[in-house]
Amino acid sequence: MNSGVCTDWLPGGLCAWIGSLPVKDHEEAVWLVRQYCPDIPIWVQLPHFPVEQMIPQFAHGMPGLKTQDDKILVDSSGPGFDAEMLSFFEDYMAVADGSLDIDVSRFALEESVAPGFYALERALGQKAFSPFAVKGQVTGPFTFGTSLVDQDGRAVFYDDMLRDAAVKLIAMKAKWQVRRMKAANVPVLLFLDEPALAGFGSSAFISVSAEILHTVFAEVIDAVHEEGGIAGIHVCANTEWPLLLETPVDIVSFDAYSYFDKFILYEDQVRSFLKKGGILAWGIVPTGDPEAIEKETKNSILARWEDAAARVGRLGFDRQQILSQSLITPSCGTGSLSVDQAVRVIRMTRAVSNSLRGRDAGS
Repeated sequence: MNSGVCTDWLPGGLCAWIGSLPVKDHEEAVWLVRQYCPDIPIWVQLPHFPVEQMIPQFAHGMPGLKTQDDKILVDSSGPGFDAEMLSFFEDYMAVADGSLDIDVSRFALEESVAPGFYALERALGQKAFSPFAVKGQVTGPFTFGTSLVDQDGRAVFYDDMLRDAAVKLIAMKAKWQVRRMKAANVPVLLFLDEPALAGFGSSAFISVSAEILHTVFAEVIDAVHEEGGIAGIHVCANTEWPLLLETPVDIVSFDAYSYFDKFILYEDQVRSFLKKGGILAWGIVPTGDPEAIEKETKNSILARWEDAAARVGRLGFDRQQILSQSLITPSCGTGSLSVDQAVRVIRMTRAVSNSLRGRDAGS
């Protein structure tokens, strides 16, 4: 397990997105990416389609997976479950040793569940972009494992064997994405989306230790690094930030609009993360509050970022270094917003990024 950042790639204040849009057509989503995020194109999830929601989209291939009352679960009580589990680990080992091509394995994302991935892949193949990097995402192992339940309603994360399978499933789906997206011949960013980490440390997850989380994160991050990818973790609320800053992750993506004051409390960990080359993905453009979306402008967001960057600077970094190790992003995905609100968010994100990089594109 690597204990430090594995990338020397510097984004220099480029903009990126967090996953989702509220549109209903994947080609429209690609068009919006081309208009407002061409430097780091992302494959977009459309929550309008139930299969593209966080757990169903990445659950295919999990042993014991069943649909009951329109919800997916893992049934570990049936007579065939042990054989399914054995088959899962055989497939995992076969991919790991190279005897099974991951592209034809259970770990590949099929177009029926991830049409956004294939829409972006086609656009990249048609040279619709001249990107500096490309970005994919997967539901993080903690959120996936604590959201997917067994036949008794118990989260699979609390069963050692099921947790192991769930983490390996997520790691391999991340690995598959990086391998496919490397065809663009630019760095591949792969984010683990971890909204459930907002509850870490609460009574809901009292039995989950930091040691367990470090282990599961490291397994997925290592899979990304093994393929040459750059790993990020995105949390859209407050969490125990040292937990993430001390993993081997390359990018920590956080809601800088609402939670910067909480994040910067951990001065030693932030300083150490930046010193070893870590990248901050500043979720500086709000997505959670429609009033804030309407109120803020490019200039108000720029002022907010400059104030926050100055506080990071007091840890021993100049502005240019901070910007070089920064991505500018919305605070979270925009899938729950109206289309007009989402477009305002992504336009503002690009405008802020352009201004910080001296390429003013208006407000």
